[in-house]
Amino acid sequence: MHPILRITLSIFGTLGSYGLFLLARYLYRETTSPLNKLPGPPNPSWIHGNSKELQDDELDVTQTKWVEEYGPTLVFRWFLRKRLYTQDTKALNHILMSSYNYQKPEALRKWHLRNVVGSGLLVQEEDEHRLQRKVMNPAFGIAQIREMTDIFVDESIHLRDIWASQVGPANSPVRVEIRSWLSRMTLDVIGRAGFNYRCNALDSTEPDELTKAFSIICEMSNRLTFWDILQAVVPVLRLFPSTSNSAKKEAQAAMKRIGRDLLWQTKEYLSATGEKADGRRAKDLLSLLVRSNMSKDIPEQQRMTDEDVIAQVSTFLVAGHETTSTTLTWALFAMTQKKEIQIKLRKELLQGDIACTPFAGIPRVAMKDDFIPLSTAYTDRNGKVHNGIQVRKGDTISVPVLAVNRSKELWGEDARDFKPERWLIPGGIPTAVSTIPGVWGNVLSFLGGAHACIGYRFSLVEMKALLFVLIRTFEFDLAVPAEEVVSKSSILHRPQLKSEPEKGSQLPLWMKLYVPL
Repeated sequence: MHPILRITLSIFGTLGSYGLFLLARYLYRETTSPLNKLPGPPNPSWIHGNSKELQDDELDVTQTKWVEEYGPTLVFRWFLRKRLYTQDTKALNHILMSSYNYQKPEALRKWHLRNVVGSGLLVQEEDEHRLQRKVMNPAFGIAQIREMTDIFVDESIHLRDIWASQVGPANSPVRVEIRSWLSRMTLDVIGRAGFNYRCNALDSTEPDELTKAFSIICEMSNRLTFWDILQAVVPVLRLFPSTSNSAKKEAQAAMKRIGRDLLWQTKEYLSATGEKADGRRAKDLLSLLVRSNMSKDIPEQQRMTDEDVIAQVSTFLVAGHETTSTTLTWALFAMTQKKEIQIKLRKELLQGDIACTPFAGIPRVAMKDDFIPLSTAYTDRNGKVHNGIQVRKGDTISVPVLAVNRSKELWGEDARDFKPERWLIPGGIPTAVSTIPGVWGNVLSFLGGAHACIGYRFSLVEMKALLFVLIRTFEFDLAVPAEEVVSKSSILHRPQLKSEPEKGSQLPLWMKLYVPL
């Protein structure tokens, strides 16, 4: 036999044996999984599982139907794997507070998120996450966020003035696609407040280099193909590059280069001014982070490397940009559906919360065999009652953020109503929601535990500043029938129009200046 043919057969034989080993391991794990006991929806596809139902879902309609039929704790299939789903707050507390035992899936961290934010805080787990968060925490304190309020207000006024200039003669309503404008506004905010960088997104028709690179990475990351998922699950397939990966790498290189320049400028400024550093230049998140990283309170071996600090530039952009603009978009949509609330809010603002979330849910993976306690027992497929769930190392759990925020079992029959006064009146918040492990407002929007959103105060103050300025100035009405607006999920739940899916995410509103009677 020819040597080349012998080598080729040997390679294919080895790959075939390895493939059979993986298949046998997969089948053994599937047939012996303790999750098989849980109730759940039927599996419509051996390959896709229930993933298409969820990807085509509007908000959490599919998950709500599952909960109504199978109870708050169930199992469904996400492609080739089972995934535990639970709205049980005792179980969610156990999962979110045990950050070392329940982590982001490795494929999500090391393949998907790292392509977007490098080695930033969103990617890290265990001790590295704890150390990075310890260094970053001082930048997100109450006093530090208060110092940034002027930026939030300035950019809100900037957007207000642009919109006001578009209002027609005699204050005739103008149609505005608000989602893209809000995205540009929050990009300008995070540029200035994050690292003293002017994106000028509100004024420019062409994005600057950083914005363009960031947009390329996010757009490609939001368009997950079956090949992308296979590459994430099967590492060996990452040896075969795709066009999108090449474009991502070019954009990442540009972001790293700009991040390096920003870090160098920040270090130079702080080095020149020392303890006297003051003013806006010394109070952006990057400057505060660098100063904290240089603090004598941080041992040398626990300080972040320059590469780690640079990675936070991408992290700030991801965490402080689209999430906030998407939430603001849904907030304004809600106020067009209940005009009396818009009017009441305007009246209060002129005289002197809403449980939105851009995320439908987040996955976690068990890092060891564990028992998850439940506050509500479930009955398995054999009719046996259980007060907890046995999970094995490697099992995936879905933390249903949106579903918990809208759960009738927790919030009552009006859970899906836009009712901000529930946070204002005594007894407006049901006792049951006190068990939700969120860091703010008895909702799960900012998560809880060690991985709770470090910038939740930043986001809240920014949203309040924008709503304060816009609601005082404009009256908003939906420019299309309400049934036209649907929510489509990639990483975030963004609004789309049923009749114009090719245009992607958008929300057109009629807008006119508010004129007091």
